[in-house]
Amino acid sequence: MQQPLRIDALVPAEMARQAETVGASKARMDTVTMFTLAVLAGAFISLGAVFATSVAAGGGIPYGLSRLLTGLVFCLGLILVIVAGAELFTGNTLIVMAWAAGDVSTRALLRNWAIVYLGNFTGALGTVILVFLAKQYTFGPPGAEVGRTALSIATAKCDLGFGQAVASGTMCNAMVCLAVWLTFSAHSTTDKILAILFPITGFVAAGFEHSVANMYFVGQGLAIQELAGDWVSAHAADLNLSALTVGNFLLKNLLPVTLGNIIGGAVLVALVYWFVYLRPRRTGSGGNS
Repeated sequence: MQQPLRIDALVPAEMARQAETVGASKARMDTVTMFTLAVLAGAFISLGAVFATSVAAGGGIPYGLSRLLTGLVFCLGLILVIVAGAELFTGNTLIVMAWAAGDVSTRALLRNWAIVYLGNFTGALGTVILVFLAKQYTFGPPGAEVGRTALSIATAKCDLGFGQAVASGTMCNAMVCLAVWLTFSAHSTTDKILAILFPITGFVAAGFEHSVANMYFVGQGLAIQELAGDWVSAHAADLNLSALTVGNFLLKNLLPVTLGNIIGGAVLVALVYWFVYLRPRRTGSGGNS
């Protein structure tokens, strides 16, 4: 018998079962498909970062409004991931719901995270190369503000303290995974986009750290610094870029931010909602004596 058409959003208990089903499906995906979709996700998030860098460039806008606009346009990345279909490491920390429910093994969970993380990095670096070759860093006259903004963003990210980066990554992915969680209630593309907008705008506006986005943000800054030395000398000589190094990127940003992203998504969202809606319940042992 055909099920009746339903237009109301799923309630949280139904969302939890949907998240469990989706997580199990993601963990069982074949390697080639998983990696390809992860490359796409790295590129999609990078496109959001390209958009955000362009909007953040230049002055004259109050800080709060600038952060709001930057966060709003960055939403492009997760919208593409969710609607077009791709595998994003930060969102895939929600697979922990299926793992905790016993539907996914620890090995399958870690396999998914490793393949998707590598694919995201590949997609982000590929986007770095294309955007650099397009010389987007030279845009925004009179002072080539896009490139200066890219360098400033990358340098600030490489100058975080370890604990600060972990905490910032935790807050970021709690909000990202809440955005993904909300999309489990959706029935239409419009529903999904609206569910994404506020959590993602919020984490960007607040300045929290997203590991995959940072693969692009810092990668683009390093590319400009290392491969466009004459441009940097002419347009960004006043910027202090001493913190912008590969070592600082990997050890002071990417490592702690990734750890924070796992805590925020896997613990603060996935395990909490598993505990509330999916954990085994003891039933009463009443009976006739």
